[in-house]
Amino acid sequence: MKKSVVTLATVAALTVTGATADNPPLREVKSIDDGLFVVGLADQIRKNCPDISARVFRALGALQDLHSQALAMGYTKSEIDAHIDSDAEKDRLRTRAADYMAAQGLKPDAAGYCALGRAEIERNSTVGVLLREQN
Repeated sequence: MKKSVVTLATVAALTVTGATADNPPLREVKSIDDGLFVVGLADQIRKNCPDISARVFRALGALQDLHSQALAMGYTKSEIDAHIDSDAEKDRLRTRAADYMAAQGLKPDAAGYCALGRAEIERNSTVGVLLREQN
């Protein structure tokens, strides 16, 4: 009986390892990367525009959904945390946000962030639903 439990545990560990090894880097998973971009852009907007704040519970819920999705795809908590904490990934997403703002004809200054935030809120976009204008 003991031997079968050990064997089952070994098979389970190898299955998890194998599933993780087959996964592409998280930056290549479009739904995860786009989700992190949306949350990051909303965070940049609220930090750089004094007239806009975050819908904190919605943002936390979005992050939790992304975390759950990555876990369901076979990524480990360590892999997810390493991706989220990566300075290189943060820089890449900031560059993507700057490119997005430039495509909208906006400069990455307070006025540009406020204009972008208001436009996203007005459109009720995935970014906009994470933000609200302060009165």
